[in-house]
Amino acid sequence: MSVRYEVSERRATITIDDPERRNPMSVDVMAGLYEYTKQAVADPDVGVIVYTGAGDKAFSAGGDLSSSFVDDPIGLHAQRGVLADLFRTMVRGGKPTVARVNGHALAGGFGLAVACDITICVEEAKLGTTEVRVGLWPMMISAILLRSMPRKAVLDLMMTGRIIDPHEAQRLGAVSRVVAKTDLDAAVDEVVAGLVAASPATLLMGKDSFNGMSDADFDTALDRLQGGLTAIALSDDAEEGVRAFIEKRPPEWSGR
Repeated sequence: MSVRYEVSERRATITIDDPERRNPMSVDVMAGLYEYTKQAVADPDVGVIVYTGAGDKAFSAGGDLSSSFVDDPIGLHAQRGVLADLFRTMVRGGKPTVARVNGHALAGGFGLAVACDITICVEEAKLGTTEVRVGLWPMMISAILLRSMPRKAVLDLMMTGRIIDPHEAQRLGAVSRVVAKTDLDAAVDEVVAGLVAASPATLLMGKDSFNGMSDADFDTALDRLQGGLTAIALSDDAEEGVRAFIEKRPPEWSGR
């Protein structure tokens, strides 16, 4: 399985490790991404999950078309569903996710990058949903892209298969930050440090509330957010954060 998992200083890094083939997302790779994401979510020593690709050419060029992708479409139906499980876990797992987009992110690789809470992309990268070029359609990543980008923009990319640069992707809401390749690791480190320094309880409940209201109507969203604010106010971390602010000292988070 071409996926690596490393934990250091409260950061879990999940790497697609097949740089010679531009880190394709085979069925096995998607399974590895899902299993390691579950492991990171369950680990109390992990505060942030970072996704990246090996090498400096590609984050991921998308689905592995050489691995029986269309040879056994029905037999692989359930296995392909692991991508949906991965996206559900990333969104609902309660821990912040960061995409370290070190190169091209296309098709499913683009979906994985956009699925992260914060997407940091090198300015040389090529991005897009190119599935239509080979007679396929970016099905499951549609749910991800529509959470971040305007409907018309998503359909444009999917129907034409055109490639966009990171600056256009940022304007459309798919990318958070665009950096020079030499600045990528420093930018990721800065974001991770800020997330690790924050209250785990606040991040968990805040992310859940944000995602819970994103598809709701206006009144339902406000009701959910009001309840979320009360839930955070009841946490030990909120009490500690306010006390530390008043006492002019760094907070000591318990994650509760």
